[in-house]
Amino acid sequence: MIEINIANQTLKFADKTYSISSAKNGIGEIEGSFCTPTGRFKIAEKIGGELEAGAVLVGRVPTGEVFSPALLHENPDRDWILTRILWLEGVEIHNQNTKERYIYIHGTPDEVPMGVPGSKGCIRMRNQALIAMFDTVEVGEDVVIMEQ
Repeated sequence: MIEINIANQTLKFADKTYSISSAKNGIGEIEGSFCTPTGRFKIAEKIGGELEAGAVLVGRVPTGEVFSPALLHENPDRDWILTRILWLEGVEIHNQNTKERYIYIHGTPDEVPMGVPGSKGCIRMRNQALIAMFDTVEVGEDVVIMEQ
């Protein structure tokens, strides 16, 4: 089971704790809110297992780019989804729209601060931390996102 604590900005999995960044707009399940949903979820899909660290994904498809400061300079407003995606699916009535909202656990540039909210709804992790847990996580794995 993956346990995400919004108040602490942490993700626990397999006796390890990782720093994360959840939504800048707080918690919520409304479409278009850019909030992180709470409750119980499953991993619906795993994407990018063969990609190198820093590989850029758009619409869950690798672009062929690898993140760099130059690429950031060229695209300062891009919402960077890097390295791997664990796509979440809500299993409770209030969060059943999670997959359709494209809420993921995904990698992010090293320049992005961890431990503080900043995403558009997803759970951001350091690329190396995500790689470390990706192969062990199974499709169907239970996930819980809690406020505290």
